[in-house]
Amino acid sequence: MRVLAALSGGVDSAVAAARAAEAGHDVTAVHMALMRNRAQTRQGARGCCSIEDASDARRSADILGLDFYVWDLSVEFEDLVVRDFLDTYAAGSTPNPCVRCNQFIKFRVLAERARALGFDAIATGHYARLTLEPPDSASPNLASPDSARPGAPHEVVLRRAIDRAKDQSYVLAAAGPQALARCVFPLGEAPSKQAVRAEAAKRGLPVSAKPDSYDICFVADGDTQGFLRARLGARPGLILDHTGAAVGRHAGAYGFTVGQRRGLALGRPAADGRPRYVTAIDTAANVVRVGPASALSVDGFGVRAPLWLAPGPEQAIRSAGEWRCQVQVRAHGAALPAVVRQLADAVPPDPAQPGLGVGVGLGGRSEVALEVALEAPLRGVAPGQSAVFYDGDRVLGHALIAPEA
Repeated sequence: MRVLAALSGGVDSAVAAARAAEAGHDVTAVHMALMRNRAQTRQGARGCCSIEDASDARRSADILGLDFYVWDLSVEFEDLVVRDFLDTYAAGSTPNPCVRCNQFIKFRVLAERARALGFDAIATGHYARLTLEPPDSASPNLASPDSARPGAPHEVVLRRAIDRAKDQSYVLAAAGPQALARCVFPLGEAPSKQAVRAEAAKRGLPVSAKPDSYDICFVADGDTQGFLRARLGARPGLILDHTGAAVGRHAGAYGFTVGQRRGLALGRPAADGRPRYVTAIDTAANVVRVGPASALSVDGFGVRAPLWLAPGPEQAIRSAGEWRCQVQVRAHGAALPAVVRQLADAVPPDPAQPGLGVGVGLGGRSEVALEVALEAPLRGVAPGQSAVFYDGDRVLGHALIAPEA
């Protein structure tokens, strides 16, 4: 199989490429140049997508004996990731650029170029597993009578990585089933990051001890609020407490996220002396509201634009009105028991257009909202973030957390 290995310049993607080649695939390496001004990106321990990373990727490819190319995707990255980042913050929600980058850059733009050049699959260093299984075979509560039929078609199933501490299935769910079917994740079975580093050292890869990148790659100094002010302009306004009293000022309501505590610089302490957190953001009124930690706990939230990786959840919601699962709302958060229901005022399914109504067919999206009811309260659910639905270690869907009505 012809495989295009995406080399970020880090240890994970280098070992993934090595494993793909060792498995007998015809592997070519490519590094994505995502930044228009790469001198402004992070370096060293905080690096991602920098000139240093491109050099590390080339050195790794040379050691592995792989042909190596650099593809300039900076225009697409600016349009699809950075612009969405700014627009989402400007609307008062909190984006997840890593999810967006995977969804649109790695598994759409890069995948389309790879397919046009005759590659069969893309290999990345993500920690997740892909398995080929009969439809809904691992989810008996979602299985259809035809799933056990001899000769039934198999489907690609996205599962958590063996190393739960490094599992990245949360940021991959938005890619959709068609894209995932053309991917290879050689690190899904890796027992730990330490084992991957040891393997890199054994293979003589110079990135074996390179620190992990973190935070937002295109915010060079880590100052997200400063980046937003530079791109969106300063918009001074008030910070109000739960009584409506002004307790501080801000330079732009867009620069905050629900659950945030640091950086508020409140001029008036709370009456009980306890910390206060961002509880709501109103960019139309340019107001940030704060309150106690208890105000952050919710027992449910709405989601929009659902995308299902398997047909079972959508069918269950249509037929029974609800579906029991686990939902995860942060990249490294826990998956909590929940019930997903169709909202009473949601657009009803159209029999002439399968997939519309409570969601859309595999790989597509709709703006119809669903309600996620949690079995236990959850703190700090931020609009704009991903809600990923699980059945055990299997990923079954993705949606965006909607602002409160």
